[in-house]
Amino acid sequence: MSVTTVIKSIQDIMRKDAGVDGDAQRLGQLSWLLFLKIFDAQEEELEFELDDYREPIPEQYLWRNWAADSEGITGDELLEFINDDLFPTLKNLTAPIDKNPRGFVVREAFSDAFNYMKNGTLLRQVINKLNEVDFTDSKERHLFGDIYEQILRDLQSAGNAGEFYTPRAVTRFMVNRIDPKLGEQVFDPACGTGGFLACSVDHVKNNYVKTGADHKTLQSQIHGVEKKQLPHLLATTNMMLHGIEVPVQVKHGNTLNKPLSSWDSDFDVIVTNPPFGGTEEDGIEQNFPAEMQTRETADLFLQLIVEVLKDGGRAAVVLPDGTLFGEGVKTKIKKLLTEECNLHTILRLPNGVFNPYTGIKTNILFFTKGQPTKDIWFYEHPYPAGVKNYSKTKPMKFEEFETEIQWWGEETDGFASRVENEQAWKVDFVAKRKAAEADAKPHWDKAKNTKEEAEKVKAEIDALKSPDSAIDAEAKKRLKEKVESLKAQREELLKRANAEQSQGDAIFNAIFNFDIKNPHVGEQVIHDPDELLEQYQTQQKDIQQLRDQLKDILADALSSNDEGKA
Repeated sequence: MSVTTVIKSIQDIMRKDAGVDGDAQRLGQLSWLLFLKIFDAQEEELEFELDDYREPIPEQYLWRNWAADSEGITGDELLEFINDDLFPTLKNLTAPIDKNPRGFVVREAFSDAFNYMKNGTLLRQVINKLNEVDFTDSKERHLFGDIYEQILRDLQSAGNAGEFYTPRAVTRFMVNRIDPKLGEQVFDPACGTGGFLACSVDHVKNNYVKTGADHKTLQSQIHGVEKKQLPHLLATTNMMLHGIEVPVQVKHGNTLNKPLSSWDSDFDVIVTNPPFGGTEEDGIEQNFPAEMQTRETADLFLQLIVEVLKDGGRAAVVLPDGTLFGEGVKTKIKKLLTEECNLHTILRLPNGVFNPYTGIKTNILFFTKGQPTKDIWFYEHPYPAGVKNYSKTKPMKFEEFETEIQWWGEETDGFASRVENEQAWKVDFVAKRKAAEADAKPHWDKAKNTKEEAEKVKAEIDALKSPDSAIDAEAKKRLKEKVESLKAQREELLKRANAEQSQGDAIFNAIFNFDIKNPHVGEQVIHDPDELLEQYQTQQKDIQQLRDQLKDILADALSSNDEGKA
């Protein structure tokens, strides 16, 4: 029986169980079962390879000893074993990360896992179906990688806003262009189910691993963090499927939950699609510098990525259009990015890449830390011939990126081979910045001079505030009127200074709007009614998402206000 058929049969069996409600719980149930089966397949290999092999968990909990026999325990006996024995033991396993790392991985995987199934006979049927897949067979294991991705997509469609499955084509392209090498520390700070990490493992393995020592090096160069339990469990399983034997460096936690200043710049490569369209819980923003604080998740991750990259470190990050044109804190973050990193390429993805999860337009930013930005190349990825939009059944394909790969060039020579074409154009960011500074300078100078005038008036006011106590009432009255007049004069000067400063800032900050349209393509007027309808529906979805975000922000603001009054 094919792996696809096995997975479909398992899902059909689970639908009959009263304890499993909806896709998310079905996937949660399947995930811990998959984990234990794949873990045991790996343990069998390690037992054969290692002279000093020791079981990382008590042997009765290894899959082979309670699940592998199709005539084994079932019904209430199976449920009792799982709920009252296996789960409590694995959740509370004594397994220090330094002495028993594989046991530590199991305990972490089971920290928040749950057995939803209430019918032990149906659970035995699910287990027996899983046993039809041989995870020690390299062909079946490779095939299961594809099916596993389908499971991950199903998880995403059952998930919440801001959690989107990154299409495999996008993941492969980003890793292909960043080209992580053997020994380079690779990090995904919001790793989800481990797609970027798995792709990075495959890339290094296929291009750079030649010896057993190389394989050992690869084992320790992959790092990720995932906030939610189920995606973390899936990421851990994903790593084992891709040959990371002890994925202790894929951690369960919130990357943003510690001060930015406490991070070291440790990573050579970052490839990630951080959550966007969502906000972080109260207090998380306090981990960031005061002038850069926001609750917008993608903005916080972008700051963190700039911080944790080594000098010379490379990053590819998926970000929404809102980051490109956003103002306020977003402008400050983009200023930081262009001053500390060479933002050399912005790939503009077409609508629908993340369908059906979101219609929000997205971009991939490629940058290298250590030198300020000089030229920014934009590349607008077109739909393939005959394609008007992507869908779940007709997703983007890696082959579509072949044109970009041929065009790309080398960063070492400043991408000298790149040429402008209908899809690609270059912005001389240094010249743009100099021009903006020159245009803004008269306003900034005027603001500075006006503030100095205001300070002189303040000094005059301070001198008048200590009058001779011997002066009469009339003189005091005139003095008070003079002080009030000077105060009004000072307020007017400060108002003018602020206006000039704001005008100068607006001129300068405009250079950080990276939502730059393709200069080679005129405005396109669409007449196709189907395309217009699809565009309208996408816009309505985006509007609803914005409304939901605004509701959350207003609710938070009102809640904070009420707490303040209390």
